[in-house]
Amino acid sequence: MIRFLLIPVALLALSACGARGRLEPAPGKTLPVAPYGAQSQPTAEQLVTSTSQQRPARSDELLTTSQERPNDPFALPPR
Repeated sequence: MIRFLLIPVALLALSACGARGRLEPAPGKTLPVAPYGAQSQPTAEQLVTSTSQQRPARSDELLTTSQERPNDPFALPPR
């Protein structure tokens, strides 16, 4: 009986974790200083947005035609 009561309570608690709102510094805290050479201080949203260097795009290079491998003089058989 208790297990059936705990499931809705757990689901209710987990549903509260998905709340999203504007990112702001904690009370009494400020954002980090602007990077050297920056025109302005980045906002909280800009600080958590990934750049293309941090999350590179996926490159799927598919083999479209069969090609014979060139002769490799360093591909020696095992001893």
